[in-house]
Amino acid sequence: MALINRSHPEEFILLGFADRPWLELPIFIILLITYPMAMMGNIAIILVSKLDPHLHSPMYFFLTNLSFLDMCYTTSIVPQMLFNLGSTKKTISYMGCAVQLYFFHIMGGTECLLLAIMSFDRYVAICRPLHYTLIMNQHICILLVSIVWLGGITYAVSEATVTLQLPLCGVNKLDHLICEIPVLIKTACGEKEVNELTLSVVCIFLLAVPLCLILASYASIGHAVLKMKSSEGRKKAFGTCSSHLIVVFLFYGPGISMYLQPPSSITRDQPKFMALFYGVVTPTVNPFIYTLRNKDVKGALGNLVRSILSFK
Repeated sequence: MALINRSHPEEFILLGFADRPWLELPIFIILLITYPMAMMGNIAIILVSKLDPHLHSPMYFFLTNLSFLDMCYTTSIVPQMLFNLGSTKKTISYMGCAVQLYFFHIMGGTECLLLAIMSFDRYVAICRPLHYTLIMNQHICILLVSIVWLGGITYAVSEATVTLQLPLCGVNKLDHLICEIPVLIKTACGEKEVNELTLSVVCIFLLAVPLCLILASYASIGHAVLKMKSSEGRKKAFGTCSSHLIVVFLFYGPGISMYLQPPSSITRDQPKFMALFYGVVTPTVNPFIYTLRNKDVKGALGNLVRSILSFK
């Protein structure tokens, strides 16, 4: 099957908030501020996780992968948003749309699975502490991350390729800020019920199943934590796990509202605000959630800053 629809338009017009132009400047300013914050925050987490020997553990290995994912995730859409919001030409080439479609969904699908792996890591650490180093050894961690990336790539390539084959019947306007699978399906003409059903079924395995596993892991973790005799141990466990749970709900909530319903039933503005939320807000706040609630990361960041200042 060809990757590109032969009857595709040369470019798409991204309507965005064309009916409410007064929103464009505030959103442009917000993106201009949050994008560098997201990049710097995630780069800082990657650096301290690599440079500080105390953070060379499976939890921070997965956190490093999450930060890298968030950087790629937000970079796949924010520069295009800034360009369109800051100019009168609100277009994207068909090839640019296809590339964005693949990258955005590769990162999104991979993050869905990675968050489930991170909850499993916390489950083993708290509920099976004596077997933690045996179960979560370096080879297993690398294997799990490889599987997660392979799963995200498989989902994105298959779904995006099938979506790009849908006939557009001359339509080249997308009522969105970016190229996203549900909006392209909704825009397409002809029979698309199979595509809608396939997307819903795939996303059940990519969103609903991992979320159920995460909730089951944290139910067991909560039970184990409440049985701890040390109040300090309970506090540390709750601090680490609550940070991850906040990230899970910030990411899965908007994702489920977009992908676990038929694209034809999606309201007009829902995709725009959801894309801003899980493509911009979540990658920006993730580093702050993990640093503000984690003494180890805060200490490592402090050491890094002090070493940079002393070097200067």
